[in-house]
Amino acid sequence: MSLFDSLGQQKQMSWADAMQQLRSNPAATLKKAGYTIPEGMASPQQIINHLLQTGQLQQAQYNQAMQMLRRR
Repeated sequence: MSLFDSLGQQKQMSWADAMQQLRSNPAATLKKAGYTIPEGMASPQQIINHLLQTGQLQQAQYNQAMQMLRRR
């Protein structure tokens, strides 16, 4: 399952809504999607690094998400 799939499953939100929610509060949005983010971590790069280092996100998933973002 991709990152955006897990975000979208929360309440049948559109891809655009999921992206807006992710941009406005990345840590809270990812926590709602089931990811573990330490309190106080707000920088998107810190969050991505944490998810990759803890194995919650695979490099291939991250690459796929970035490709999707470039297409939109």
